[in-house]
Amino acid sequence: MRMRILAAAAAAAFCLQLLYLSSSCYGEADKTAVEVVGFGECADCQKTNVDPSKAFQGLRVTINCKTASGEVKRRGAGALDEMGKFTVALRPEMVAGGKLMEDCYAQLVGASAEPCPAASSIESSKVVFKSMGQGGKHTFGLAGKLMFSPSTCTSAFLWPYFKPLPPIPIYKKPCPPLPPIIYKPLPPIPIYKKPFPPIIYKPLPPIPIYKKPFPPIIYKPLPPIPIYKKPFPPIIYKPLPPIPIYTKPFPPIIYKPLPPFPIYKHPLPPITKPPCPPLPKIPPFPSHP
Repeated sequence: MRMRILAAAAAAAFCLQLLYLSSSCYGEADKTAVEVVGFGECADCQKTNVDPSKAFQGLRVTINCKTASGEVKRRGAGALDEMGKFTVALRPEMVAGGKLMEDCYAQLVGASAEPCPAASSIESSKVVFKSMGQGGKHTFGLAGKLMFSPSTCTSAFLWPYFKPLPPIPIYKKPCPPLPPIIYKPLPPIPIYKKPFPPIIYKPLPPIPIYKKPFPPIIYKPLPPIPIYKKPFPPIIYKPLPPIPIYTKPFPPIIYKPLPPFPIYKHPLPPITKPPCPPLPKIPPFPSHP
């Protein structure tokens, strides 16, 4: 009986220790929780009259990161809601000092499980730090907008219309067995036992050396520059003639009167229009039974 009591007490203590460890681990995970939050935006839903909430159905976002060795690995995934918002949880080990240890980018995946081509630059899909919440929770986002086109990124609403047709079966006739290929042995490679004759290089002729010195170069002196000692003659400007002044007044200008404007007293003849011809009579429509 005593042994049973001791075993039950030990089991209870062990369970309490496990609960304590799990709670402590859970608290540390909450303190170092990492998530990527962002929004997807339809680029041409307004032009094509597509409801954005239906274009987001079945779309997912994957976070792909480049490791130190250059390999690209998927670190997390999440679905888009009706408003285009997504939240992807990452491992706490990926963050050190408030920064990601790897270069991560967001990638949209359509309802057909195929990656969607990006409608914006790759730099806009890069994961960057946004804020740090209570308990050490790191929140990351995207550098720009994660835009896509419903024509290239098919949603779950439009996927039934884009399903490919089943492949057409091709019936091939059985081919007869081919005869075995027999390769003939190659002839033996000849081996030359006699050594090659030695190569004798003839010495080059000696380079001629000119012992006589070159004659010195004698430069003739330049002639002296002539110097003009006499001063230049002074420049004398002649005065301009006086401007003539007219003292006599100009003759007066006399304008002749214009001739009187002619007035036509006779009235203009009236404009008469020919009468319109009478319209032809249209026979009445026959009565329909």
